[in-house]
Amino acid sequence: MIWVAVIGDWFNLIFKWILFGHRPYWWVHETVIYPNQSIPRLEQFPITCETGPGMLVAEGFEHTPSIQTASLKTYIKANVFLFFSAFGFYLVLKLIDIDLLWSVPKAKKWCTNPEWVNIDTTPFAGLVRNVGVFFGLGLSIHSEMFVMSCKVKCGYKGSFKISCTAASLAVLQLYDRIKIPTHTEYLFYTLSFCKSAAIPLTVVALVPYCIHVLMKQPEKKTSTEVMVNVGLENLGASRLYCD
Repeated sequence: MIWVAVIGDWFNLIFKWILFGHRPYWWVHETVIYPNQSIPRLEQFPITCETGPGMLVAEGFEHTPSIQTASLKTYIKANVFLFFSAFGFYLVLKLIDIDLLWSVPKAKKWCTNPEWVNIDTTPFAGLVRNVGVFFGLGLSIHSEMFVMSCKVKCGYKGSFKISCTAASLAVLQLYDRIKIPTHTEYLFYTLSFCKSAAIPLTVVALVPYCIHVLMKQPEKKTSTEVMVNVGLENLGASRLYCD
């Protein structure tokens, strides 16, 4: 599903750039369909003032590899292809004087509250988040922490899953509180990539590994206690035999 979501969103981005889709909140002001007196009044909210073009594309990919079977090299190659193909497409159209960020000035012009226009909704922001999640997922499932946490004994498998779920939800809440500065565009994209990559790396690899280590400690302690008790019993039996 991760492969489908990332690649599908990449196609969504490309088709948005090609088809030049409009958002309703600026389209009603710039279309010639409505005379000035009959422009419909649209309620606007922070989530509606997106800066990217409008259109939704749902793509299905039957032959995308499983996240377990794809190698780390495959993840890296896919990341490089998705990012540089989209960026290259943007540069090519820029050279022929087609601005693919034409929707950003419209969003700033027609959004009721300028503070709702956020760099986080630009097409490049979505692309950076996707490749970041993809890269982090590839690193996590090929890390030693993930491999070790997968070797969980059946004795605490149920409690292991519950603990991982609870800890992951808590960590996601912490990540959600991290606000990335938006005053510098390149800094925002860099930090957004790092944050997006850190989330799957934490949830998929680090959290299960920590839970695995913590749940393994009582088991080791119990085994040690058993060995000590057996040793004491043998020592007592030896003394009784000697007497």
